[in-house]
Amino acid sequence: MGRFYSLNDYFRDHFGEKIYKVSLDGGFTCPNRDGRIGVGGCIFCSEEGSGEFAGDRHKKIYQQIEEQLELLSKKFPTGKVIAYFQNFTNTYADVDTLRKRYEEALAHPRVIGLAIATRPDCLGEEVLNLLEELNQKTFLWIELGLQTINEEVAEFFHRGYPLSTYTEACSNLRKYGIKFVTHILLGLPKEKEEDGSKTALYAQECGTWGIKIHCLYIQKNTYLEQLYLNHEIKIQKKEEFVKKVVTILENLSYNIVIHRLTGDGERESLLAPLWTLHKREVLNSIQKELKLRENRNKTKAVRE
Repeated sequence: MGRFYSLNDYFRDHFGEKIYKVSLDGGFTCPNRDGRIGVGGCIFCSEEGSGEFAGDRHKKIYQQIEEQLELLSKKFPTGKVIAYFQNFTNTYADVDTLRKRYEEALAHPRVIGLAIATRPDCLGEEVLNLLEELNQKTFLWIELGLQTINEEVAEFFHRGYPLSTYTEACSNLRKYGIKFVTHILLGLPKEKEEDGSKTALYAQECGTWGIKIHCLYIQKNTYLEQLYLNHEIKIQKKEEFVKKVVTILENLSYNIVIHRLTGDGERESLLAPLWTLHKREVLNSIQKELKLRENRNKTKAVRE
């Protein structure tokens, strides 16, 4: 047993084998971009809707899956995959359109489930009914981009909804028996040291099945880029990020599935922090800090 319950651990326990995700672009937009709520999106969101590694939105879902599988073919030639609708808001369309996209993904013989990233304010009753239907016949989880429970920070990065909207969405998803994952973003402008751990614990109280931890990074062609170039924001150091991640892991229930420990942007568009390019080093640093704190706590217990 590791120091936290990873998604790979969950897949091994649930399916008995290695499972990969293939990232897809469903061709959707976002109410925080098209004017319904705002324009331009969250200040850190790229032109690809935080889906730099997703498929080509100009191609059919089935074709995107085929192309993603080809990229995985050397290390994963025959296994099953989760179809991950990643970028923008993947429940932001009429139900017929959503059904068509999801069903096309499920029609692929290697797809055994769906992961759907969306906003808490895009889960109306019709959408929830469709998700409940899908949940009855396939493995499904929903991903909610909360980022933080600090309302001042959320307003600064233009999230476009209050914390109560997330809370209500969690309640509705639980009522329909649908698993959901909560995204947490560390290093946001104006955040407090404890915001990350408080956000994780709040998500746990709301019934989240999983957590995805991201590091704020600055990409070209975002509003955040202008703040960075004008020296209006502080860039998070790797050591700061690592300590925040470990504090989250220390306080969460082991039953919460950890889907991600850090984020990595596209190399060509990344401005800062450059240490995020070295993902393996970051993950090793997290494991080292976890072990260090574990040994420290054991020593303290013995002395007491």
